[in-house]
Amino acid sequence: MTIQDSLASYQWMNEPAIWRFQDDGLFLAPDAGSDFWQRTHYGFRNDNAHFYYTETESDFELYTQVRLTPQHRFDQAGLCIRIDEDNWIKTSCEYETPEFSHLGVVVTNLGYSDWSTQRVAAGIQEIEYKIIRKGQNIEIYACYQGSTFEQIRIAYLHKAEAIVKAGIYACSPTAGGGSALFTKYSLTQ
Repeated sequence: MTIQDSLASYQWMNEPAIWRFQDDGLFLAPDAGSDFWQRTHYGFRNDNAHFYYTETESDFELYTQVRLTPQHRFDQAGLCIRIDEDNWIKTSCEYETPEFSHLGVVVTNLGYSDWSTQRVAAGIQEIEYKIIRKGQNIEIYACYQGSTFEQIRIAYLHKAEAIVKAGIYACSPTAGGGSALFTKYSLTQ
């Protein structure tokens, strides 16, 4: 099954100006100024990242492999689950400098985001991500450079909703020019 088949029934929230299915996956170039973030620490709110999703009521395992070609600080691409603008989780590797990036998870509960990170080499651009939903409990995993999946966060969504949106996301908070290629994707319920 191709990634296009896997995503056939999905829809965009904040569709990017440039995106397409290719033989090797789903390519997109995030619009400048796009991001998901709520209130905490930086004092701003953004709810315009590009999110290609489906809705599900079930517990699930969400998986993707993505190759990020960043151009600017905070360029990112990975997985996201979402109830609404005040309750969601995203995981990705955010480009920082030519020396390092941050592999991380943003958990947003009741309108406030927090960000857990771990430093990785900036040259690591292809990463696999996995999110496992068990009710309101969420497990987040990552794998890169031939390693096995390692847990990078356990989180809890405070808002209890049966239906969540689940899928891939990308954004470029500072400026455009970067791109992401999602080469693998699955949602297992």
